[in-house]
Formats: sequence, structure tokens, C-alpha cells
Amino acid sequence: MANLWTDAEAKAMQDTAGADPLARELALRVLTSRLIGRDPDLVMHGGGNTSLKSTALDVFGDAVEVLHIKGSGWDLEVIEAKGLPAVRMEPLMRLRGLVALSDEAMVNVQRLNLLDPSAPNPSVETLLHAWIPHKYVDHTHATAFLVLANLPEVAAATKELFGDRLTLVPYVMPGFALAKAAAEAFERNPEAEGLLLVNHGHFAWGPDAKASYDRIVEHTNLVEAWLADRRPAPLVPAAALPADRVAPVLAALRGALALALPESAPLPVLDLRADDGARAFCARADLEALALRGVATPDHVIRTKAEPLVLRRAVQTADGMRAAVQEFTARYRAYFDAHAPMATEKKTMLAPMPGLVWLEGAGIVGVGATAAAARIAADIGLQSARVRADGEAAGGFFPIGQSDLFDMEYWSLEQAKLGSGKAPPLQGRVVLVTGGAGAIGMASARAFAAQGATVFLVDRPGEALDKAIAALGRDHGGFGCDITAPGAAAAAVQACVARFGGVDILLSNAGAAVTGDIATLDDKTLRESFELNFFAHLAFSQAAIAVFRAQVAGRGVRGAEPGQILFNVSKQAVNPGKGFAAYGLPKATTFFLLRQLALELGAEGIRVNGINADRIRSGLLSADMIAARSTARGVDEATYMAGNLLRLEVEARHVAEAFVMLARAERTTGHVMTVDGGNIEAALR
Repeated sequence: MANLWTDAEAKAMQDTAGADPLARELALRVLTSRLIGRDPDLVMHGGGNTSLKSTALDVFGDAVEVLHIKGSGWDLEVIEAKGLPAVRMEPLMRLRGLVALSDEAMVNVQRLNLLDPSAPNPSVETLLHAWIPHKYVDHTHATAFLVLANLPEVAAATKELFGDRLTLVPYVMPGFALAKAAAEAFERNPEAEGLLLVNHGHFAWGPDAKASYDRIVEHTNLVEAWLADRRPAPLVPAAALPADRVAPVLAALRGALALALPESAPLPVLDLRADDGARAFCARADLEALALRGVATPDHVIRTKAEPLVLRRAVQTADGMRAAVQEFTARYRAYFDAHAPMATEKKTMLAPMPGLVWLEGAGIVGVGATAAAARIAADIGLQSARVRADGEAAGGFFPIGQSDLFDMEYWSLEQAKLGSGKAPPLQGRVVLVTGGAGAIGMASARAFAAQGATVFLVDRPGEALDKAIAALGRDHGGFGCDITAPGAAAAAVQACVARFGGVDILLSNAGAAVTGDIATLDDKTLRESFELNFFAHLAFSQAAIAVFRAQVAGRGVRGAEPGQILFNVSKQAVNPGKGFAAYGLPKATTFFLLRQLALELGAEGIRVNGINADRIRSGLLSADMIAARSTARGVDEATYMAGNLLRLEVEARHVAEAFVMLARAERTTGHVMTVDGGNIEAALR
């Protein structure tokens, strides 16, 4: 593990903070927090925390001793000074004299003693940081330390590695009791450089930011070198699933996983990690035994559940995966029923759906209600696989048991969050948009993403597509291809399934306005227009329908809507324009395709709708075309673009909003909505 500290970056951070000494030391706290956060082998996805003991001015201008501690919701990789809120130290230190303190009372005390009442809640491990009498304190969940922390002979191994430089703290759930245990352990060995929290993670400290960070890196590298000496040769991964099998298996898995959710709930989003290491791990002979061991560090249970779902090749059919999910949910319900009665307050059972799937031949699959949740679960799954493999090689992987796992998963602070926020209306829906880098495609992508959907853009490869995907953010995706090429539609849909597990909405949007008088139009031009403006729509529809059906087969019941198709049709389908036959003819055929699909798929619950738009600034209606048409009609461009009954220009965002409305119109199919500001000649009825 590389030490990422540079004097130049430290100086730049302090220079930005200004001349105030307190601001400058906080700047270094921010810097080393980010250095820790940059390395996923130290922390990931909000894990770990850092602190600084300093002074600050209160509202009266008096200097008070404070603890700057990572605030809830902040990620170390991107943390800023405001993400390390200041908490008055004196009340925190007084709490040390209490025998017990509930989590809720602890959180309230910490919040009441924030210097800035609008700051985020301080970390649940605030008291632990406060009671360690060192200026800078760092806490990580380093992969190497998670292996060490879960060994059956953790005390002997730690002694061998560190002597008295690290002090062990037996497992205690985060909160007041853990802070007391850690403080007592420190006091037994005040010369120590850090703590190893058994089954949990690593603490280190120092007099300045660099010293504390250096110890984190040094300690972690020492453990990593020790593990490397015990690590066997990498497993040779078993043969991968054939490429044409991955998408059907994932789509059926997605449907099967929904059996663990309410019937009307959207299907979960998946995130497959298919590198050699993941596939090799999923081919281990002891996979089933490892699955029952628990998690590498307690907070993982909140993201992934205690147990992954293991799917060997033999059960990777719709029937087999349904049965496996039903067995998983039965075990989870039994786990809940066994432990919930022992809780001091009533517990509400979470959805009994696995957060991880070990899919033999494919890899590790993260499962979540959103793409972000699935990504986080997959990241944790990869780290957890490495911890299990290294642990088994170094003496065994033996984390906390079911009772402690239940206490963490059903922690009162987590239970209090249930129902506290309403999910966006299209959360979990995977939307594939063709022509996704164009004006209407991108506007539609943004509109669906704003409703909580996960978006997958398809367009010609190149800078425009790359920029569009980047603009949407990391939890969306895309695929570059010529959609008229043989097999391109199937490949694009398979790529979407491989990325997110399935497809819920196909927005078949791509097209081009091909011009020419029909009496003299050459055959090649017309055929190419049909390939883009009709046959590509047909091919994407067929590929998406196959996925919709695979998802339903996995679920085995109708449940939530199997999927839907939205077409960008065009007013040319019903109101031909002079010189636009090569565009209007295939669009009219697409209009009929929409109606035919709605007729044939309605009994399956698959809805098919579309938009007839007109005069939208886009690749179809370019600036040059607008100028030419405006001149031909003897009007300015603004008047031409507002040439409708409302006398208002129709923009790409209006078309996008209409697509979203159709997507949410649960009892509408076979419908074409006109979005043109009013054009009687193009009216459907």
C-alpha cells in the first residue's frame, strides 16, 4: 500500500485554509482523511472515521476544547472541513463516568454539543475518539486488518506482528460500550500506537496528521506482508459462462430476487463483478460453508445481509434460482424470528432479499434497490471475498455470530430510519435509451434519472456518448454501436443486462430525418432510412421483450409490471411533409409496430406507448435546417419554431417529460401522445 502523503499537497491545503493556525491544522486533518478515503483497501463507502482534538470559538467568542469528527453521511474520500463538525469536548469527557448510556441518548448528547447546530450528526464512534488522548485519531476497515481481526488466533497473530504496539479490544457493538472498552484497553497500554478491534477494524493515532496517517499505512503494510507469505497461489478461475448466457441468467436472477420483495415492488438492480478473482472465488469448493460465516466487519451486514446467496451452475435456471431465493428468504425469516423476541424493543423485519449473490461461472453480484446500492454491495462483496480467502489461508475466517449480527442489522439507530423517506417514483427501473447522446435522448435520460431511474444510453461510439454518460454520473451506463448493424440491438440490450441485471423500460428514440422526393428517391436511401427508423426499433423491441420475459420467468408470477416500450414516432407518421417520404414511411410503419406490439403484449402486462413530436431542436432539426425553413416561409427563426396553436416553441425537455408521464401511466397502452404545441393536421383523432 502506497503512502500518498506529499509535502506539496499538504502545503497547498494549508495555503488554501489561510493563516489561522486552527484552520491550517484542520486542513491537514481533511487532507489525511482524503488520503485514507482514496484507498478502497483502507475504507470504502462511508466507512471509517477520523478526528482532531483542537480549540474553536463559541458563539461568545470564547475558546473551547472541541473534537472535530467525521459527520454522518460524509465519505472520507471527498470530505471537507464542514464534514468534520466540532463537538465540545468537556461534555463528552463527562460521559466517561456513566455506567451505561443508550445509543439514542448518546446521539442526543453529541448533537446538543455541536458548535454548529446545523452540522451533520457526529460519528457513532465519537466517544471512542474523544477518550483516546491523542490529537489525531484514524479508524479504518483495511482489508488486511479485517483478515487479521477475524482470525481464530487473533491475539497470537497480533502479538507476533506488533508486540505491544497494538492493543486488542474484544468485539463490542459500536456505541457507548465500545468506547468504554477501547478507552480501558488504551489505559492498560498507553504507549501503544493503535488498537485492533476484534471482528471490526483498526485504530491508530499520532501527534500530527502525517504521523497518524503514516502509522495507518505502516501497520496495514505489515499485516499485508504477513498475509502474502501465507497466501496460496491464485486459483485458476473456472470457465466463464458463455457470453450469450450471462444476460438471460442475470435477467432471470433479477426476477427471482424480487420474490423476496412485496409483489408490487420494482425489481432490484444488479451489479456484476466478473474479473478472474471474483470468478475464481465463486468456484471454491467451500463456498457454501463460507457463505454461512457472516461478514468481515459488522456494518457490512446493513449493506449486504449476513449471508450471500450461492448459485452454483446447476441451479442457474429460472426454476432453480426461484427455489434458491425462496430457501434464502425462509432462512432469513427464521433468523429474524429467532432473534427479534430477544430485543429490548419491537423490530420491523427488513426485506429478506440478499445483498450479494455468488454466481458460479460469472462472479460476484451486488444487489440493491438502486444502482448505487448495488454498486456498494458489489464493492463490499469483492473486499469480503478477499478477506475470506486470505483468512482461510492464514488460519480461518471467523467473524461475529448471528446474535451480534442481528443486533447490528437491527440496530435501533438504523430501525429509526425506516420509512423516513419516500423513494422516487421510478427508483429501481432500468431505462435503456437509444439515441441517448442526442437532444431528446439526453433530455429524456435526465428526466428519468430525476425520477430515480437507472439509465443506460445507446448511441454511436465517440465523444458525444462518453460525455453524455459522464454527465449522468457513475451509476448510469452506456454502450456504443451502430444500431442498424446486424446483432447490434441484441448486443446493446445484453450489455445493459450485464451492467444492471435487466431492462424495465426501452425508450426507442434514435432516428434521422432523411429527405428526398419520393418520385425520384433512390432505393439505397429508402432502405437505409428503414433500417434506422423502423428495423432498429423492431430489433430493440424484440431484444427487450426477451429480457422482460426472462425477468418474469425468474419471478414465476406476474407481480410488478414486466416491462414497457416507448417509441419516439414523429408527426411524420400521420402528417407527411413534402420531401420527407423517406423519413415518414418508416415512421408510419413504426407507428403500426407500436399498435401491434400493444395488441400482442397486453395480456403479459407489457405496455407499449409513444410520442409524436414536431419541430424540436435536435439532430433531426438542425440549426441549418431551421434557418432554411424559416427563410423559405419568410419568417424569423423564433416565429418558425413557435409555429403551432400555442405559439410556443416545443423543447426536448417537453418531449422528455411526456415520456416520463407515459412511463408512469400504469393503465395506458397502445397510446401515442402528441407533443407539438398544437398541429391540427397531425392530430390523431
